[in-house]
Amino acid sequence: MTMEAERQNQAVIAYGLLKRDITSGQFRPGDKLLMSHLKERYQIGAGPMREALSQLVAERMVTAASQRGFRVAKMSLQELNDIYDARAHLEAMIVRLAVERGDEHWEAEVIGKAHTLASVAALHSTDEMMNLWDKRHKEFHTAIARGCGSSKLLELRATLMDQAERYRQLWLRQTVFSTEALVNKRREHAAIVEALLERDAQRAGTLMLDHLLTPVPIITAIVREAKLAEE
Repeated sequence: MTMEAERQNQAVIAYGLLKRDITSGQFRPGDKLLMSHLKERYQIGAGPMREALSQLVAERMVTAASQRGFRVAKMSLQELNDIYDARAHLEAMIVRLAVERGDEHWEAEVIGKAHTLASVAALHSTDEMMNLWDKRHKEFHTAIARGCGSSKLLELRATLMDQAERYRQLWLRQTVFSTEALVNKRREHAAIVEALLERDAQRAGTLMLDHLLTPVPIITAIVREAKLAEE
């Protein structure tokens, strides 16, 4: 591996590790991201670390000031509502297109992902619940979205998901430990799949819109209680 390839590889690793620690709350909104501390924490050099920070600045998870360095971006209820509103409406449109364009292979993949997601409820390890449920939940929704057949819409969707992730993790940590919440999610997922298979584009879009907006009041309450964000 060339030096340039190694540097790029280190930057990718640094980006993944730092993003994980920001979204999981290891670094809180407003925390200063000192280069010396980051280099020691991740055992990665300053060059790749700056690349990772720059990418996170572009994703609005980190802010940069010329004289004050990097900080974890603050959270706000206005941003929360804006991101989730945009994401939910985009996803609803994507789902309607998926119903119109998806073929039998798309149907089969959605059914398969729905099944593997529902099976996670039988697990008892908290770490397994957090990681595996989240992974399979994302795979389920992505399988649905792929039916739209538009790479540009899927790129926009991925961008909004990245911007929502810090807020979403607050909801996730509460949801995966609640039996009632998981039961409600399974019901919502089953209703969405039913609408997809019936090729009812309007109903599927409406259900997806409501489904994706459900976490907003929960996240709002968590954020206010923890005083993580500005009003």
